Amino acid sequence: MPNSDLLPSLLFKINENQLALEAAILELSNWIEQHAGEEVADNVRGALVAIDRNEEFIKLTLAVMMTPE
Repeated sequence: MPNSDLLPSLLFKINENQLALEAAILELSNWIEQHAGEEVADNVRGALVAIDRNEEFIKLTLAVMMTPE
């Protein structure tokens, strides 16, 4: 398999990792909100907005890259 064929699979796995990290960080922000403070939790959730904002573009681009020519 040529290296160029590995790129879409690699990007797909990186995206999966990113989404898993997002979920874990969101869980932590919920815990922080309940035990420490709402301000910190809001800051964490604000940082996660970039992941949400880019998720659809990443999914669509990966789908295009993984489609046979």
